[in-house]
Amino acid sequence: MHERTSGTIRVAIHASDALTRLGLTSYLGRDRRVTETDLDNAHVLVVTVKRVDSSTTATLRDVSADTSARLILVVEESGHADVSAALESGARAILWRRDLNAQILLQAIRAVSGGGGFFPNSLQGELIEQVQRVCREVLEPHDLSFSGVTNREIDVLGLVSEGNELKDIAQKLHFSERTVKNILYQFTSRFNLHNRAHAVSYAIRSGLI
Repeated sequence: MHERTSGTIRVAIHASDALTRLGLTSYLGRDRRVTETDLDNAHVLVVTVKRVDSSTTATLRDVSADTSARLILVVEESGHADVSAALESGARAILWRRDLNAQILLQAIRAVSGGGGFFPNSLQGELIEQVQRVCREVLEPHDLSFSGVTNREIDVLGLVSEGNELKDIAQKLHFSERTVKNILYQFTSRFNLHNRAHAVSYAIRSGLI
C-alpha cells in the first residue's frame, strides 16, 4: 500500500452513478486530512455495490485488482451481506447506504487506513459465527489454530519454555521423544527458525505461549 504522508489519507471512489460519487466526494471534504485521488495513489478505495454476495465477488476483485488500497463497500441493499464474499473480495469495511453520512464514512476510512475494520453491528455477529464455524469444521479436525500452529506444537513449546527436557515433555504429553523432536523440527522449519531457543522466543513474541 502507498505510504501516507503528513497524516493525509488518500481515497479513491468507484461509484455506480455520478450522483452517488458526488455525495461521497462531498463527505470526504468534511475532513482536511482526507483527500480524493485516483486509484493508483489511493490508501483506501470506496466502492458502491447493490448487494454483497458471491455474484459480486468477481466484480469487486476486478475493481481492486490493480491496487493495494484497502477496500470499503457501500451497500445499497441494506440489512444483509454475505460476509464471506465480502472478505474474499478484500473488504475491510461494509457500510449500509441508507445509514451513511459523513461521520460514518470518515470513521470507516480512518479505521481501515489504520489497519482496522468497520462493520455494522448486524454483521458482527455473523462474522463471529463464521470464524467459529471455520475453527470447528476446518481447523480443529486438523489440530490447527488460526495462527497456523497446531495445538501439539503449542503444548510442546510451552513445556520447552518452562525448561523441560525432551524426555520429560514426551512423558507429560504421552508422546515418544522422537515425536517431540519432529514437532519441534516442523515448527522451526515452517517459520525459518534456527533452534529451540529461537522457536520459544518466536512463540512468546507471537503470543502463542
